[in-house]
Amino acid sequence: MPIYYPDILEQRTEPRTFSYGDKDVMLYALGIGMGRDPLDERELGFVYEKDLKVVPTAATVLAASAGRAAPSADQRLGLRVSQLNFLMVVHGEQKVELHKPLRASGTYTSTSRTVGAYDKGKEKGAVVVSETVWTDASGEKVATLTGSTFARGDGGFGGPSEGAPEPHQVPSRKPDISASFDTRADQALIYRLNGDRNPLHSDPDVARKAGFPRPILHGLCTYGITCRAVLQEICDYDPDRILSHQARFSAPVFPGDTITVDLWKDGDVVSFEARVLDRGATVIRNGKTVLRAG
Repeated sequence: MPIYYPDILEQRTEPRTFSYGDKDVMLYALGIGMGRDPLDERELGFVYEKDLKVVPTAATVLAASAGRAAPSADQRLGLRVSQLNFLMVVHGEQKVELHKPLRASGTYTSTSRTVGAYDKGKEKGAVVVSETVWTDASGEKVATLTGSTFARGDGGFGGPSEGAPEPHQVPSRKPDISASFDTRADQALIYRLNGDRNPLHSDPDVARKAGFPRPILHGLCTYGITCRAVLQEICDYDPDRILSHQARFSAPVFPGDTITVDLWKDGDVVSFEARVLDRGATVIRNGKTVLRAG
């Protein structure tokens, strides 16, 4: 089914209430490699329920509805429903913006909607931007998650070709800090327990059919590792200092790779990119973290 424009901009989900607890928070931290050294008290705070801290990018997995927007039942009347060819879809960009610091447990309401659709041409695909907002019991915003999807098989739908958000440009100078994080051979098998059971990350046969020599790591796991780098190198492991964290996915990571994160700090803005040096691959580009002043 093709993209219908501008109908796609009216697609949204019904409000959905969800809850998470300390087990979910700790599993996410383990999934991005924290707690490998159980005597490292700085990381222990993210994987042990005593005074538990929450990695800000855990917001990408704590609500099952934090995904692509779809039309609600009442909107289906008179609305041409767009549906992407998901066999040709890849995650393009992700941003988490926190209006309040995340806590170790909570109950929130989320709604998702499509906020943009950009036509790159019939043979060049499309970019679809979705937004998910969390609110608390008082109706106040807690988090906004914005993600872009590159739909390789859905170009030529007649929408605008320009106007998509411009990526953040990292400084041209040498990085101020570089930090390396090794991933485990079973990293994807751990991370997938957060909810993304796509067999591309676990089944060797599916990975080969998709053109990869073996299962790849979830892009959002790599994204979480870049947030871990900011926590470690810039924030002294204080997650409440992070207001937003965004990045563009540029190449896959294989479980077992070592990810080197380059960071540039300019006031309350941290720019970052991530590389796998052994393969000469830049896997995350245009990264930007905005810090709370302090």
